Parts: sequence; structure tokens; C-alpha cells
Amino acid sequence: MKIGMAGAGLSCAVIGRALAEDGHHVTIFESRSHLAGNCYTERDSETGVLVHSYGPHIFHTDDDEVWAYVNRFSRFLPYVNRVKATTQGRVFSLPINLLTINQYFGTTLSPSEAQAFIAERADKSIKEPANFEEQALRFIGRELYEAFFRGYTRKQWGREPTEIPASILKRLPVRFNYDDNYFSHRYQGMPEHGYTHLVEQILDHPNIDVHLDNALHRSQMDRFDHVFWSGPLDAYFDHQFGRLEYRTLDFERIHGEGDVQGCAVMNYCDESVPWTRITEHKHFSPWEEHEGSTLFREYSRACGENDIAYYPIHLTTADTVLKRYQEAARKEEGVTFVGRLGTYRYLDMDVTIRAAMDAVADWRTQYG
Repeated sequence: MKIGMAGAGLSCAVIGRALAEDGHHVTIFESRSHLAGNCYTERDSETGVLVHSYGPHIFHTDDDEVWAYVNRFSRFLPYVNRVKATTQGRVFSLPINLLTINQYFGTTLSPSEAQAFIAERADKSIKEPANFEEQALRFIGRELYEAFFRGYTRKQWGREPTEIPASILKRLPVRFNYDDNYFSHRYQGMPEHGYTHLVEQILDHPNIDVHLDNALHRSQMDRFDHVFWSGPLDAYFDHQFGRLEYRTLDFERIHGEGDVQGCAVMNYCDESVPWTRITEHKHFSPWEEHEGSTLFREYSRACGENDIAYYPIHLTTADTVLKRYQEAARKEEGVTFVGRLGTYRYLDMDVTIRAAMDAVADWRTQYG
């Protein structure tokens, strides 16, 4: 069969490789000039540092099959994400852990003492949190919420925390020990040569053709027996029900010498600071040595028509526009909508790969 694909990110790369190995001919269209979507990595021309051009991507998973899959195409080296946060003129460790609590409150609490201490500050009147703010107040109390989450959330999402679903905060743990590993998954690491190399290796198959700087249009789809669409869901339907909302990111590239900020990621939680975080990319590849350093200041804003979409905005209110697109997608024949944009979901890389594997299994069941 002839398979068409919109997008050369992880979703279509994984699906395309599987179908190519099944003997199908796969043609991938990518509107940008490079592979790997938003996990694209490249060398900074001034420092030689391997930079994550669209913001940092740290691979972490508990999925044995996904971990084996990525290591089939690239060697992954150990990397532990240890995030720091600047707030109220001081630097703290994230996620909130026993060190953060003792630093912030000027205490020397043990794990059990800290747990009781935070429980006393939690707003117990909130039985079932309906939004991000209520979840935070119920979980950690007002002091830590306002120090680490309120301003950052307003900058990141451009919305009041009362408009954001509580589920977003559930991704951020609080630990009553000194573990500052941002993730708790068994497998964590970085591809030795970057994510672009990883995707290049996945797509290296004689049955796969890739066309960069070339978007797939609906007028071309009758050339294929089936299409996998990883572009924006609303763009596929020419925005006939209106535009779905996304946040986009702007990056200010900074060069320096040596170790500029001492960590890979520094969040800036105060709303008075216009950027959300600064990332120093040499720390993402600690096995390399560079005299110079490349940093990105990261700014979040509403996504315009010609911007790169990063984060779908889900609100506490019902999204009737999204529901109309989802219903239209279900009725569309010969097309499978995949990936972060195609399904309008925030997906970590391992979840993206797992979803792509599942899409292949479903397709094989239906078409053989």
C-alpha cells in the first residue's frame, strides 16, 4: 500500500518505520526544513554545543518496549533532570522536596515532620479540587503555591490558574525526602548524538521517502491508500469550526563562557520576570566538553496563525470546538490522526512513541 504522512516527528517516524518494514511504501511530508519536529537538535554554530532548538526534551519512561525501541536506533546515555527555581530572590530545588520545604520555611524538619507541617497548611475545605489553584491549595497550601506555581502558571499558560484543569498539577510531585530527580521513571537518558540523529536512524529505510519544506495538502491525499496526520487537527479541516488554542514559545539565545548558571534548567517563578525559564544546553550532554556555553531564555505566549504550536490549552470549561473536530476526525475515512497536534493532547516523548506503536497495531488489525 501507499502510505502518506504529514509530519516528520516521532509519531510518523515510528509509524512509518513499522509500515515500511511491513513492505508498504511510505512518503513523509514535512513543512519544516528538518526532521524530528519539536525535539529537533543541532549544533550551535558559535559554541558547538548540542542545543534543543525548540526547548529541552528529556527522555524518561517506565515502558520497557519503548525504551528498547529508542535504544535500537541510538545509544542513550544517563541523564537526570535536576531543576532549580528562582523565586522571591532565592534559589530552590524542584520538584518540591524536603530540601525545598526546609529552605523555604527555614526549618530542619524530618520527612514525617515535613509531611505533617505541609498537611497543616493545606486547605482542607477543598474536598474535590476543580482547577489548578484549588488542587495546589489542597495539596501544598498557599505559601508554596504562590511562591512556585501561581506566577509561573500565569506566564506559561496566559490564563488564571482557576481556568486550568487540576490534572496539570498532578504531574508535579511533592517529595518528603531529599530526592531532587524531576522524574521518577526507571529509564531516563539522552540520545548520545541528539534527537535529530535518532529520528534520522528510524527513517533510514528504503521504503521511506521524506520531503522536507513540503507540507501535505488534502488535495494530495487521494494519491495514498491511507494517511497518518500529525499536523494540527483544526488545520486538517481548514479551521472550519474555528481555531483550537495553543501556546507557543519564543527563545532568546545567549552565549557565554564556562558554566554560566550551574544547572540545565532554572525556572523563574516570579511573575515580574518576563521569561519562564533559562536552559543551559551543555548540561543536557554532560559527556561532552565545551569551553563556550549556549543558553535559551524561554518566553510563552499565545500561538498565532503562523507560529509553531507547542502546548494545547485545555480549560476547565467545556471545549465545544474541540469536540466538533474530534467528531469530524472519527468520521474521516482513510486518515489516522496521531501525535500531540493531531490528537490535541500534551504528550511526553515516551507516550508519543507508545501511542504510535498502538496506532500501528490498530492499523494492522484493520488493514492487515
